[in-house]
Amino acid sequence: MARQGKRRGAEAPGASGFLVVDKPAGWTSHDVVDAARGWFGTRRVGHLGTLDPLATGVLPLAIRAATKLVTYVQDRDKGYAGAIRLGRVTDTLDAEGRVLREYS
Repeated sequence: MARQGKRRGAEAPGASGFLVVDKPAGWTSHDVVDAARGWFGTRRVGHLGTLDPLATGVLPLAIRAATKLVTYVQDRDKGYAGAIRLGRVTDTLDAEGRVLREYS
């Protein structure tokens, strides 16, 4: 007699597509993906690029069936904008460290 019921690994249907997230500082790209997996109730979530944990900004996510399109979207040109502060030395060489010296 054949087994009936849900196939192993099958998930409930739900929304598929791309979601643009404004990643907060302190979160890794993987943290955002984990949160989205909870929001959408699926393991099939991926990001289109990695942002440094200290960086904020746009992090596009692919949800469910859209993950199959990532290879077509990811290779496109991207642009970045940022601000840089010169003249400050920290013990960690980033904005989070203790300031050792400042130059004017």
